[in-house]
Amino acid sequence: MTCWETVQAYGLRSIGLGENLLPRSDFTLCQQVTLIGSGLIWNVYFGAVALAFGFFVAVAVALGKASPRAGLRVPADWFVFIFRGSPLFIQFFLAYEALQLLPKSGINLFGLTVETAWTTRAWAGALFVLFLNTTAYAAEIFHGALKAIPRGDLEAAEAYGLTGWQKFRRIQWPTMLRLAWPAYTNEAIFLFHATTLVFANAFPAIGQMGDALYYANYFADKTFNPFVPYPIVALYFIGLTLILTGLFAGVNRRLNRHLPSNAKSRIRLRPQLIR
Repeated sequence: MTCWETVQAYGLRSIGLGENLLPRSDFTLCQQVTLIGSGLIWNVYFGAVALAFGFFVAVAVALGKASPRAGLRVPADWFVFIFRGSPLFIQFFLAYEALQLLPKSGINLFGLTVETAWTTRAWAGALFVLFLNTTAYAAEIFHGALKAIPRGDLEAAEAYGLTGWQKFRRIQWPTMLRLAWPAYTNEAIFLFHATTLVFANAFPAIGQMGDALYYANYFADKTFNPFVPYPIVALYFIGLTLILTGLFAGVNRRLNRHLPSNAKSRIRLRPQLIR
């Protein structure tokens, strides 16, 4: 089998397309690169979906932490404290064990049966844990950015007669994003790296369809040589990190485009004709 045929056979195997059986012998470098790259699809899925939903919920939690009302502030504080204070690996195990306790026949809500068997699958249960974890960390980042907004900006907004929503939309929201974005970029990178824990704990790989680390572990066990598959995983994630850094840097430039330090200076030729 040529390398191109290997890519066609195993390129999308992690999502159920292509060859059903994994290679059993004569493991080639092309097979390892292809299958590990195929598993990376799951890592991108976990990271992208958790980040997308966690961003908006994190903003809401950050506003709750900054609220003077105890009914909003206390639950937000405890949510952030619990998910930032406990290891992500333990959160995966506890979530899986808790989801296993749900009735296999489903839950009856108002006459409708809600299926619960799918919640123990990695694509759903592990994604839920990653979503909660990144929400807690991002909420703390956004809360710190809210506290760092210059008081003079808020006083100026109040002097102009801006209401609470107008002040948040025009002053607090853009300033919060600008201040929090560098730290949030690091959180996004850490989240994508943390996706490798999904198939390394309680959540099983159904039909040998796992993430990048799952296939790297498979090849390491079969070849007794971890120095080929694991560096391949590292290189894939280095490339993914470069892509994330570029995307978030573009957003950061957009957020700070109005600042004088980001304005492009033009070189003008001004000859001095008269001394």
